[in-house]
Amino acid sequence: MRSNAIILIPLAALTLTTLLPARAEPPKPEKFDDTGFVSIFDGKTLDGWKVSAKTGHSGASKNKSGGKWLIEDGAIVGSQDIPANGGIVITEKQYGDFEVTLEMKNDYGPDSGLFLRSTDTGKCYQAMIDYHSNGNLMGVYGEGLGGKPHVRNFDFGKEVTKIVVPSKQGPSDVKCPVAVEDWSKFWKHGEWNELRARIEGNPPKVTTWIKGVKFMEYQDTEKRLGDTGGIALQVHGGGDYTKQFVRYRNIRVKELGNK
Repeated sequence: MRSNAIILIPLAALTLTTLLPARAEPPKPEKFDDTGFVSIFDGKTLDGWKVSAKTGHSGASKNKSGGKWLIEDGAIVGSQDIPANGGIVITEKQYGDFEVTLEMKNDYGPDSGLFLRSTDTGKCYQAMIDYHSNGNLMGVYGEGLGGKPHVRNFDFGKEVTKIVVPSKQGPSDVKCPVAVEDWSKFWKHGEWNELRARIEGNPPKVTTWIKGVKFMEYQDTEKRLGDTGGIALQVHGGGDYTKQFVRYRNIRVKELGNK
């Protein structure tokens, strides 16, 4: 009897271990070649940038102001300047095919975005930074382009630590690379997290990453914009976000040239 018990206990333990699914871990980041990247924000001024009040998000001021943009602690800090009034800060230089990377530490609530090939009226391919309930990070949205494209692979829940997979807000052929249960380990709210986007060709291919992990790869089939445009950061209009802020630093770009 004693010898049988000794044999049965490890067998039961082995069976239980076999039945339990292995817990997934957040994916490891890709390794990137930093050769050719240049800083487009000096950490002290908005030299090389300009604020545009020409977008639809500046309607509350009758397009007289484009939100409030300051430099604090080496970061561009944006908010609405009056309730419901936002806008964009956009590079004076125009870019064609490029990759851009930055670090972000936004409050959970404001709607923002990283604009690719943007006009001063805000028409662009947006790498989404909708950092709020039902929002998304690094999906692709046609800002000022009739909402096309609109692809995303997850939605934020009511809390920043929760996500919904797959997205209920927009379709995507790209599976979310981070499991719901691993999101809180992967994304660190209140800390600086890296975002990256690449745009190539026209109709363009747009690829995005969060902390080095690819989240979106979208190939458009229509030419919706010109071949070049600015890089812009957004504060969305609507609501009252005068006391909540978006923050961006270490903004660098690599021009890819003609393919």
